[in-house]
Amino acid sequence: MSQRVNLDLKKELFLYGAKEWNQCFQCGNCTATCHTTENGFFFPRKTVRQVLMGLKKSLQTNIDPWLCTYCGDCSRTCPRDANPAEMMMSIRRYLISVYDWTGISKLFYKSKTLEVTSIIVLSIIVMVLYLIYTTFPSGDSSQWIGPDGGALINKMAPWQTIHLGDWLMAGALVFLVITNIFYMWYKIIYDDKSLKVGFIDYLKPFSKLVKLINPDVKYAKCDEKKLTTYWVLHAFLALSYGTLFAIIVFFLDWFQTDTVYPFLHPQRILGYIATIGLTVGIIYFYTNRTLKNMENSKYSHFTDWTFLILLFFTTLTGILLHVFRIYGLPQLTYVTYMLHLMVLVPMLVIEVPFSKWSHMIYRPFALYFAHLKKMVIEKSKTIPHQPQYN
Repeated sequence: MSQRVNLDLKKELFLYGAKEWNQCFQCGNCTATCHTTENGFFFPRKTVRQVLMGLKKSLQTNIDPWLCTYCGDCSRTCPRDANPAEMMMSIRRYLISVYDWTGISKLFYKSKTLEVTSIIVLSIIVMVLYLIYTTFPSGDSSQWIGPDGGALINKMAPWQTIHLGDWLMAGALVFLVITNIFYMWYKIIYDDKSLKVGFIDYLKPFSKLVKLINPDVKYAKCDEKKLTTYWVLHAFLALSYGTLFAIIVFFLDWFQTDTVYPFLHPQRILGYIATIGLTVGIIYFYTNRTLKNMENSKYSHFTDWTFLILLFFTTLTGILLHVFRIYGLPQLTYVTYMLHLMVLVPMLVIEVPFSKWSHMIYRPFALYFAHLKKMVIEKSKTIPHQPQYN
């Protein structure tokens, strides 16, 4: 595949994280160390070489950074301290901007000011809409408290009104995510003219569904023993996040209720488990990034911190909202709900399609595409060559 060398590629990638490209002299130690390396996927040497040679088109179709488990073995053993593990994460951020056809991801990754400004503007918009379409609990407080002592949250902010906003937001997010995944497919599969993928080929990787769902099996082979805890808490955090997202979008009428259910009611138990997952995950990953006690936590891009901070305030305001509601404090419930939405909406709108959270979407699809490519390549090797006659 012929392509033009882009001499500015390294400079462009500086904005996405690691800055030690020139330290690498292609010794190959990282690939020899990596437990993920296999035939056709050489981590991370091939990817770094594409950057050093300015092969922008090859880099944009590269799937390797998504298959990296980020265990950090390559960085620990690098004789030049080039930190190849963080290079792979930097390229992940770059690839997120490549898949995003709107170009918004690229703007956010390149400008901290723009991302923060967008969060503030969205928060203000949410606040204005909330004040317009909800009712502040003024007057006699008793009229805002239900028979079981809880604040009547649906009298202040009807779940139907909030749900309409949820669906509009979710619809926009689904559209952006699906179109970005389509563009990802276009770059990785369709744009690779060496592949000949038939319709049936797309169905075959589903036979490996368990492997695709559990992509981090290989991390167990890495030298970093703390990774077991890391990935368990990472999975717990992701599952908790996904659970609450599903509740908000699909079951808000069940979750946002004026009835104070008993402590052991399924609604409260599910909410508490998800909240514990978020809280434990936030504390763990904040501690790791602050103390830098693991290889994969030594380097943080500002978008890593943005996501963690937004998630923290979303969780905190959610906890306070629950406490104020069940103990019958209507004014505090109203204000806290507004603050909760002012943090939650920007986190979802910005982080899901354009920034840190989107890697949770792209990685499973990358694993699927990688397995698809591997199957197609292996199949092509088994087909005997047919002589061509003129």
